[in-house]
Amino acid sequence: MFGDEIVLGPLPKGITLANEGVQKRIWNILGHTYYMKAASDSSFAFETYDPPGTGVPPHVHPTQDEHIYVLEGVFTLYLDGQWETAGPGDTVRMPRNLPHAYYNRSEAPTRALFWVSPSGKLAQLFDKLHDLEDPAEVVRLSAECDVNFLPPGSVEGA
Repeated sequence: MFGDEIVLGPLPKGITLANEGVQKRIWNILGHTYYMKAASDSSFAFETYDPPGTGVPPHVHPTQDEHIYVLEGVFTLYLDGQWETAGPGDTVRMPRNLPHAYYNRSEAPTRALFWVSPSGKLAQLFDKLHDLEDPAEVVRLSAECDVNFLPPGSVEGA
């Protein structure tokens, strides 16, 4: 894990350079690479790099609204009972309590900017999940940080 705890407060001014994370904060989580772009009490933003065949199974954020702005590639998304796709320039809106998932089912990597509001415990969760390879432990730790995965098999096609 990381030695420096993420302390949230007001949004700091500044520029996060391309291909860089704030405080060089970069997480590797189950095949994805996440780059922290901004963190404050009110919002948390991160860029993702998702190789073909990766995804995040159906889950719910009971305390956060989440958005995705697709930079490259195409995501297959589960949004509250519907399967959709989103490509470059598309913005995906997922209000709190909406069951959702995203997958890269294409042959090319995807990149996107994600953000949640309020920040909640998501940045701290990413610290806990960095380099963790046990999906059951990912689900357990996620629940402790207000991200609740749906039971396996509860969503057709997931």
